[in-house]
Amino acid sequence: MSGILYGVGVGPGDPRMMTYLAVETIAACPVLAVPAAGKENAVSYKIAAGIVKDLDQKECLNLVTPMTKDKEVLQAAYEKAAEQIIEKLDEGKNVAYLTLGDPTIYCTYIYVHRLVKERGYQAEIINGVPSFCAVSARLGDSLADRSQQLHIIPSTYDIEEALELPGTKVLMKAASKMPKVKKILKEKGLKGTMIENCGMENERRYASVREIPDHPSYYSVIVVKEEND
Repeated sequence: MSGILYGVGVGPGDPRMMTYLAVETIAACPVLAVPAAGKENAVSYKIAAGIVKDLDQKECLNLVTPMTKDKEVLQAAYEKAAEQIIEKLDEGKNVAYLTLGDPTIYCTYIYVHRLVKERGYQAEIINGVPSFCAVSARLGDSLADRSQQLHIIPSTYDIEEALELPGTKVLMKAASKMPKVKKILKEKGLKGTMIENCGMENERRYASVREIPDHPSYYSVIVVKEEND
């Protein structure tokens, strides 16, 4: 019998934010998969290691995905990752692919998940706490009240039109283009609060756009709330 692939969300940073189901699933899988060149370079592994016992005793697949928007290059990486996972599934081993936050939100895992399923194997998603929910909790406020809209925006793409939408805007993956993101927010007169490395030891909060550094950590989330919301 073939093994099962589990895409496991380990939450935003604090191991205690992992769900019981995530911890139990990881503990029960003999093989792990991380989207990095070695588990020592995978933040998701480090988070899981903070609560799952004997994690270092498990076999680990290093599934590197290049940081590019080239769809052909990315597709080749996804297919290679799927093949490596399927090798283990064919051995009857369950595989837990560890990913930050939740596997269904701008996550590399989902592309591998689809390929594995297309090839006839069982794949399941174990949801985790999304980073923007953890950020909202840290800020001590809601993301949306009553009829307010909530928009999750990938900031590596054009964000100007999206920032015109009503309600709260959550800017994810903004780090690589932070100077441009800050410039647009200032030009539009929008107020934003950012938390960097939410739930991690080096977490930092920036109360205004002016305070946000030009080169923050990759794990940075900005919440933009309109004053009249």
